Formats: sequence, structure tokens, C-alpha cells
Amino acid sequence: MMDNKVTTPNTNSTNVKSHKKKWIVGSILLSLFLISILACVIYLSDYYHADLDSINTYSMNANIKQIVLEDDTIVYLPENADAGLVFYPGGKVEHTAYEPLMIELANEGILCILLKMPFHLAVFDINAAEGLTEEYPEIDKWYLGGHSLGGSMAASYLSKNAEDYEGIVLLGSYSTADLSAFDLDVLSIYGSEDLVLNRDNYAESISNLPDDYEEIILEGGCHAYFGVYGPQEGDGTPTISNREEIEITVECILEFMR
Repeated sequence: MMDNKVTTPNTNSTNVKSHKKKWIVGSILLSLFLISILACVIYLSDYYHADLDSINTYSMNANIKQIVLEDDTIVYLPENADAGLVFYPGGKVEHTAYEPLMIELANEGILCILLKMPFHLAVFDINAAEGLTEEYPEIDKWYLGGHSLGGSMAASYLSKNAEDYEGIVLLGSYSTADLSAFDLDVLSIYGSEDLVLNRDNYAESISNLPDDYEEIILEGGCHAYFGVYGPQEGDGTPTISNREEIEITVECILEFMR
């Protein structure tokens, strides 16, 4: 007579293998998460710093009052200002790099508000201009402006708040938002040697602007010279100085606003 033996599964061994598999998968996911966090920290901490010596040179000749808000946004207050500009800085550029541009405009009677962006990226605070113009009711003509990514984000904000502004100044930038149906003044300025600006995207974006937009190409200008933060990776070689590009830009903006 044969014995019928029943084999009982080793549940302990199965549970150990299951837990080990889950531990391995969990470790891999945790490692990927930590690597992603580290990559983000490295990316966000790598940005173009403002040239303090250049800023000091311009500040010495400034005859305007400056106010630094809690979030480090800077307001430049000239006497008897006749227009205002809220400015979005370029992506991964320290906002103070645009102080010379703001100071020169303020010296000519334009109240300027230079926004500071989280992690130096305007995409993280597109609505940064919200409520700022209301603090200066004496100014009845307001414009938005921005450099590179900042210009695109300013245009995006403008598309939802067009009734509050006369227009926009785009520096080495373009509008991804459709502004064509609004009664807005648009000034687009870029340098002839700008190799950072994507010309294909720029050309495609023209349809987003009102038909009477104004375009100015700065002969010899580059992408980085709207601010003072040194050469920018991928940019062309300028044939005019940083100061010259800023001075010409100021002249163009003043003529546009007035």
C-alpha cells in the first residue's frame, strides 16, 4: 500500500522573496527620486549672476529713489513719472542684472518695477505683476516687459490682463500667448548677433502679435547684453558693448512709450 504524501508550500520562503522584491523595487524608486531631487537642486542653483561692478557704476549716476520690497522686487521711483514698466527677468538670470536698464529708464521718467522670480525662473510666478500697479495710481500708462523667458511669461500674464496695460516690450523674446485681438502696443527688440533666441519660434509667434507691432534689430547686439551678467552660453559675439546695447534699448523703449 502506497502512502499519499501531501507537499505543503513553504509560505515563509515565499513571503521572504516577496518582501525582498518589494524592498528592491522600493530602493530603486527612492534612489530615482533622490537623483531627481539632486538634479533639480543642481539645475536651479546654476544661474547667471549680476555684475555688481557694472550695477554700481550705473547706481552712482542715479537720481531716483529705490524701494526693495519684501520679496526683493525693486521699485525705481523717479520724480514726476509719466509711465510705468513692470519687468520680468530672463530665465536663470539674477534679477538685479537688469538694474542698469531699469535705472536708465527711471532716470528718464519711467517708474520701473523689477520683479524677482522664484529660482530665477518666471515660469514659477507668471502672475508676479498682480496688484503692483495699483500701488501707484498716479501712473495712468503701464507697460509690461521682459527678457527671454521673462518676456514670454509677461506676455502670458498680459493675455489675461490686457485691459490694465498699454502694451509690452519684448527683449530677445516672443509671445507664446495670443495677443493679436487686443488693442496693445508691442515692441520687439533683439540683437543681430543673438544666437540664443530661437528664430523659428520667433517667426511662428509673430501671428500672436497685433498687426502693428514694432520690431527693432540691434545691429551688433547679443542676447545677454540687455542685462549685466556676462556672456551667455550659446550666444553670438557682439560687436557693440554691453553699455551701448543698454543705452540703445533705453532710447527705443522711450520712443515707443511716448
